[in-house]
Amino acid sequence: MHGMVNRALQGFLTGTYGDEVWAEVRSQAGLSCDDFEAMLSYPDAMTSACFHAAAHVLHKDHGTLLEDFGIWLVTERHLEPLRRLLRFSGAHFEDFLYALEDLDERGRLVLPELDLPRITVTQADGGRFVIDAAWSLPGVGAILTGCLRAMADDYGTLAFVSLGAIADNGNERLEVQLFDAAYSKGRRFELGQVRA
Repeated sequence: MHGMVNRALQGFLTGTYGDEVWAEVRSQAGLSCDDFEAMLSYPDAMTSACFHAAAHVLHKDHGTLLEDFGIWLVTERHLEPLRRLLRFSGAHFEDFLYALEDLDERGRLVLPELDLPRITVTQADGGRFVIDAAWSLPGVGAILTGCLRAMADDYGTLAFVSLGAIADNGNERLEVQLFDAAYSKGRRFELGQVRA
């Protein structure tokens, strides 16, 4: 797993729960390092062990922790560049959903060794979307659930995002039901940087 993912997990845990929680997670996951380096790669098993240890230390369901992590990725103030990158996907939440299929390729343009989920989006009837995601880290569906809920709010869209069953091909499946694309004002977003 790319170190940026591990570093984000570390930032989520220390920023949300404190350094003591991170120290306990490190201990339970058997990490030999104090911090993850963003530009290194780590075994997937190490990343998975950290997520499982964090769920145990925090007494949280694994899926709930992953969903919280997904929300944090989009809403954390110092990760504003990630939010901006996601918002470049389109002017409307529906555009954003379709652009998820290009996420892996766009990530590789920035960092060729970055492994992002492979996503397929299918529109069903009545404003319903089915999203299949595959990644080397189990639980990507829960992370995406958190990201999509936060992004719907960011766009001002009223949508219901639910994590479904594992698809026949082994992908994790989500369903998104759009109710109102202009439910609220949403967060401010401008293409260019605003300068004072």
